[in-house]
Amino acid sequence: MGEVDFATVEEESGVQLSVRVYRPGEDVTETKNVTLVLVHQYTVLGGCQGLMKGMANLLTSRGYVVVTFDQRGAGRSTGRATITGSAEVNDVVTVCRWAIENVPSSSIILVGSSAGAPIAGSAVDLIEEIKGYVGLGYPFGMMASVLFGRHYKVVLQSPKPKLFVMGTRDGFTSVKQLEGKLKTAAGRAEKRLVAGAGHFEMEGPRYDEEMVGYITEFADSLDESS
Repeated sequence: MGEVDFATVEEESGVQLSVRVYRPGEDVTETKNVTLVLVHQYTVLGGCQGLMKGMANLLTSRGYVVVTFDQRGAGRSTGRATITGSAEVNDVVTVCRWAIENVPSSSIILVGSSAGAPIAGSAVDLIEEIKGYVGLGYPFGMMASVLFGRHYKVVLQSPKPKLFVMGTRDGFTSVKQLEGKLKTAAGRAEKRLVAGAGHFEMEGPRYDEEMVGYITEFADSLDESS
């Protein structure tokens, strides 16, 4: 097991964000020169950084430094959550800037889960050091667009490499809807489909290993192309 450091980071409005940094253990022979920042699920429905712990530990075993945090109104962070995730984009930017200064790596890959995916996607082009993006269960469907539609254009038009992972039985987004969105995307935009998985099912620990596989495959491909 690696080490976990705890920190509190202040967003410009005064919100205090609870942050954890997962570092590879001494038994990991190869460490990666990239930090993975994980953005958790919808705070309004109980999302918090604790839900990302399983993936974080698996990623550190593969040599990555991982940063997780509670968005405003979640866990030990102060402030109030927003329904559309608009203010939470500032939380992502704040944590990424903090990570650049405090975690030794040359770049960041943002990974957002469920509602955290559109929130993270809106931050991709706001930080130069972010070199790629992974959306797990991105809610592109019609109902979800009422809450998160304002985020769609930002990530889809970003020239940075993007990967979207979705269960084929996702209740918020159909495979057809995902593929339609990706046709409008700029630059490199890929998808991975998890056969038979529903939206919330894919968030569970049963799929952590598979999600980590997709994330590391994507991250390694960026290293090879740089």
